[in-house]
Amino acid sequence: MQHFDYIIIGAGSAGCVLANRLSKDSNNKVLLLEAGEEDKASDIKTPIAFSKLFKTKYDWEDETVVQEHMNSRPMFQPRGKVIGGCSSTNAMIYMRGHRLDYDHWADLGNSGWSYQDILPYFKKSEDNQVYDNEYHGVGGEWTISAYRYEHPMSKALLKAIEQAGHPLNPDFNGEVQEGFGFHQLSQKNGRRCSAADAFLHPIRNRSNLQVVTQAHVTKIVLDGKVATGVMYERGGKQIEVRANKEVILSAGAFNSPKLLMLSGLGPADHLKEKGISVVEDIPGVGQNLQDHLLGGIAYRSKKSDTYDTIEGFPRILGALWQFLVNKGGPLSSNVCEIGGFVRTLPDLPAPDIQFAFAPAFYIRHGFDNPKGENGLGFGPILLQPYSVGEVTLRDGHAASKPLIDPKYFSDERDVATMIRGAKIADHVLSQSALDEYRGARYLPEKDLDSDEEMADLLRGMAETLYHPVGTCKMGQDEMAVVDENLKVRGIEGLRVIDASIMPKIVRGNTNAPTIMIAEKGADLVLAAQASAQASAVSAGTA
Repeated sequence: MQHFDYIIIGAGSAGCVLANRLSKDSNNKVLLLEAGEEDKASDIKTPIAFSKLFKTKYDWEDETVVQEHMNSRPMFQPRGKVIGGCSSTNAMIYMRGHRLDYDHWADLGNSGWSYQDILPYFKKSEDNQVYDNEYHGVGGEWTISAYRYEHPMSKALLKAIEQAGHPLNPDFNGEVQEGFGFHQLSQKNGRRCSAADAFLHPIRNRSNLQVVTQAHVTKIVLDGKVATGVMYERGGKQIEVRANKEVILSAGAFNSPKLLMLSGLGPADHLKEKGISVVEDIPGVGQNLQDHLLGGIAYRSKKSDTYDTIEGFPRILGALWQFLVNKGGPLSSNVCEIGGFVRTLPDLPAPDIQFAFAPAFYIRHGFDNPKGENGLGFGPILLQPYSVGEVTLRDGHAASKPLIDPKYFSDERDVATMIRGAKIADHVLSQSALDEYRGARYLPEKDLDSDEEMADLLRGMAETLYHPVGTCKMGQDEMAVVDENLKVRGIEGLRVIDASIMPKIVRGNTNAPTIMIAEKGADLVLAAQASAQASAVSAGTA
């Protein structure tokens, strides 16, 4: 049986950072386990192709249970099943959230997680090609850049936004979040810069780091209340490995709680129901699921130069030339070029709606785009949902997918917020700056006469923006799964370090916050290691 100091479950955004930081000390022997494959596909590297990765071997292809308040439909939940995780399959938007998000985490009793506490960790990772100031870092591993190609329609939208009375903002991650502008991207030279590209691949040759792909973890091995290793399946064989120091769970908001529960750590009654022996009753495991919903208004475009038909001949030839030779052009776009943040009610302390614009159709993850047509879409994103769901076990088998129930729109306040956001989007799209682009309305097909009609539309077409968090939440209350040091309640040698520890979802895309969590988490692990070594020296046992 192989022994390692640290075993990391999941080579996604957090796992790649952890592998880098923990293996930097050559005395630490680190194992990184990933259920997916290597990230070598051209569609992973080509920004515009991100949605082509949905429902492929690089995607877990998760789905919710039937959502009662979303016209009783199950809803697709793509998650990266590949080295780099979702950072290898997402839209590359670099967004941190609002400073109040992290101050709220700290106010909940999570010492060390205020905005001022975590800002250095954002900056540590960052090699920003645009900004070098008190809010941004230069020289980190993760390249953050501006667009190398800006679609003319996106520029026209910014004019429409100004006509509608909204401010512009060149940096959502700086002093102020509110306003509209082009996103910053996790890209380098026009290509995706995933967590794997930034943190893992450059150090894969470290002799003290072992990376195993297609490794499906089945359970965390426990000796009483101490995590001692991991069981995983690969090539039809069950393999057990031991951790001398810690097991770190970085499998994401769906699979991290699933693995805890399969290992006997979770709500006691639920585990017993599934035939799993209870090691520690932790009622919050799998609870507190939060996500961002994206609605949308779409129009046909009067022009045929949108991203919908970029693959048509002869446009693709010019685009390929720009991408391969000049490291730019339309293929370097992430499609969703313009974003924005607004408060839909004047007394709110921070934005409650984010916006996403694409010079293209993006209907139900792109699956239902009208074939051969050109369009444009602008949609509100629900930032602070009141609707909270859960992840539970389907059964006691590791091969079974978890039951995912976000309970979207179960709280009517979320519906009201999205309606206010949709009205703002419609007002922006009606401005004269878009007259040369805006054709016939596609979604909704006709004017809506009431909020009830808009609510019906949203229940039928809104989809996840791919930001599930919170299912192993950090805190001090009885529903907390980890403490402020990310240690699992009641268990030694086990931490969760990924987006599932968020007690409350942030106002914005979640990839950058996940990498920040991993940076801070790595420091917490290494600090514990240093403290243990110092204690051993003091006791004369080192």
